[in-house]
Amino acid sequence: MEFEPVIGLEVHAELQTQSKMFCSCAVVDSTFAAPNTAVCPVCAGMPGTLPVVNRTAVEYAIKVALALECEVQNTSIFARKNYFYPDLPKGYQISQYESPLAVNGKLMIRTAEGGQVIRVRRVHLEEDTGKLTHVDAGDKSYSLVDLNRAGVPLLEIVSEPDIHSAEAARAYGEALRDILRYLQVNSGDMEKGVIRFEANVSVRPRVAPGADPAPLGTRTEVKNLNSFRAMERAIVYEIDRQSKILAAGGVVEQETLGWSEARGQTFSQRSKEEAHDYRYFPEPDLPPLVVEDDWVKRVEAGLPELPYAKHQRFMKQYGLNSYNAWRLTEDQAVADYFERAANSAPAQGVANMILGDLFSLVNQSAADRGTAQAFRDPNIAPEAFAELVRIVADGQINLSSAKEVLGEMFSSGKGASSIVEARGLKQVSDQSHISGLVAETLKENPSEVESYKAGKTAVSNFLFGQVMKKAAGKANPQVVRAELERQLLQ
Repeated sequence: MEFEPVIGLEVHAELQTQSKMFCSCAVVDSTFAAPNTAVCPVCAGMPGTLPVVNRTAVEYAIKVALALECEVQNTSIFARKNYFYPDLPKGYQISQYESPLAVNGKLMIRTAEGGQVIRVRRVHLEEDTGKLTHVDAGDKSYSLVDLNRAGVPLLEIVSEPDIHSAEAARAYGEALRDILRYLQVNSGDMEKGVIRFEANVSVRPRVAPGADPAPLGTRTEVKNLNSFRAMERAIVYEIDRQSKILAAGGVVEQETLGWSEARGQTFSQRSKEEAHDYRYFPEPDLPPLVVEDDWVKRVEAGLPELPYAKHQRFMKQYGLNSYNAWRLTEDQAVADYFERAANSAPAQGVANMILGDLFSLVNQSAADRGTAQAFRDPNIAPEAFAELVRIVADGQINLSSAKEVLGEMFSSGKGASSIVEARGLKQVSDQSHISGLVAETLKENPSEVESYKAGKTAVSNFLFGQVMKKAAGKANPQVVRAELERQLLQ
């Protein structure tokens, strides 16, 4: 029997506010800040303290909800989610449950078949927990807690179970991260844990096309997946594991799972909790969150052009294929760089050189600041980059020379024209000069010419190479090809 995967994703994204969700403590980079230095009585859960809602966090959440085409609720309710864990100092988490901030959205993802709409069930605000570090020192194993992250504004985005493959789940995660970065509410730095995934996975018998789907199977939840690779691998593993259990006549148990990257498998953490296990009830120290229509309209008016809309426009306006348009619009800084360069140079040439040689140079040099920052503060200004593309398009230099020029531009900051002139790289396109080089080459290689005329057309590549060698690589290859074919056919 074949099985169909059914996947829903819960995404937790930290919001890039200056202060925490319910107190004035600074939001700090957990990879650099000393542990427990951004903590106060409120986020440490001291008795008698009162939370106050961070207005900026609410506005950022509204931005994301609108970008996902959700219905923003005029009134939402904060609730206490009760559970006991060392990284939760209050013994409960302030979240939203029955009345979330926004509902009924959607997100278009890129798939091998083109595109697919994934429905978004809800978007709600909550506070993050602290961070535990487990130390195994032989006979002295212990855990350390850092509360710097406790209370950081967290946005939870819950999809409907519309995803049916690990590849589609990854595409959803990537599309959502792109939106968060475009809105500048989250850095998207997966290695810093600012976006975390939880995958709800089940399988059910696959039915014939057009038939009613089988009932949903028992689902498992894989927690705290902090990279796209981990999420994809965990989902693939879980689909395979559940399919084998059902094929053998067994029963899948509903449980919460962890993922071991080293072993490449999921492992049981605890039985899956239901809502009643958390004993949700309205947060008594916070009034209902009221979001007025005028506020929503102001936020909506300030939204940027979002990745999918930009992707569609790039294909229509610049004639790019879907894949190149997608790669250029993943990051807003790259998309802006492309458009500035394409204002004064052929768009296809700009796209090809950015996605090829420029990306390669940036990736080699941007380890310390990231690709996005490298395009916001580029070594080569878009206008200077456009000049190089124009020189190539005009036939002044070939692509091999262009790569050499780009490398020097990147390291020295010099302009393309001055580098071409100084290095003597200008391409020869003079028809009479190239015609003479071709005639000379054919005269020196009579046996190859006879082989070509006998049907061995691949020998033309050898002859082309000989002409380019005579021209010291500076002859225009298109002109050489055309003249070589003309003379061989005489």
